[in-house]
Amino acid sequence: MFTIPNLFTLGNLFCGCLAIVCCMDGNLVCSAYLVAIAALFDFLDGFLARLLKQHSEIGKQLDSLADIVTFGVVPGVIIFVLLRTWCESEKGLSTFEQNPYFPYIAFIIPLFSALRLAKFNVDVRQSDSFIGLPTPVNAILISSIPLMIHFKKGMWITDIEPSYLSCFVQPYMLIGLTVIMSLLLISEIPFFALKFKSFGWKENAITYIFLAVCLALIFFLKFVGIPFAIALYILLSLGLYLVKKKS
Repeated sequence: MFTIPNLFTLGNLFCGCLAIVCCMDGNLVCSAYLVAIAALFDFLDGFLARLLKQHSEIGKQLDSLADIVTFGVVPGVIIFVLLRTWCESEKGLSTFEQNPYFPYIAFIIPLFSALRLAKFNVDVRQSDSFIGLPTPVNAILISSIPLMIHFKKGMWITDIEPSYLSCFVQPYMLIGLTVIMSLLLISEIPFFALKFKSFGWKENAITYIFLAVCLALIFFLKFVGIPFAIALYILLSLGLYLVKKKS
């Protein structure tokens, strides 16, 4: 049980637990950073398992159990806090008074993430690519929202002035994002995996190009580049799927 890859998986889970605590304290920025650290742990556990040849059924199940917390529950709680913050603001107070359960729509994300991970564990088609959007991608996208707002304005949600970033905390935007990403999680669309069985250019050309573009987006746009990078990942995967299907 205590192999090196499994220890990294437990690190992922620990970050997820801490991220939930940060959300409960209203510190979504800290929670977002913990999701990023957990994503690094999630990448390294698989990489080290292949490098050290320490694949195991326990490791596979443990990885999914950790992911449902960090990349399922945490993004759901982040959306919940964002919706509740808006509902309790002056603009959303009437909506909240009429329907105090409105923010709980956010927990569609953990439910669909659980379905996605359960499907992954039994689907033999997902050895080289993913069928459905990977849960870490969804979690990173949602975690980027508080980071974009905080570092652009230097203040918290309730103090945001009208700007292009304010759309990210509008309730219908958050609900739309929740529904669309949840459906992508359980879709039959193949998404290419950022896994390296070797480091040759020929086998990994698309991955290298994608990572280079993502780094450029984040370098020039900072946290605002994250949604663009993820949108590129979704569109590129969909494009490759359609080309392959047509051929």
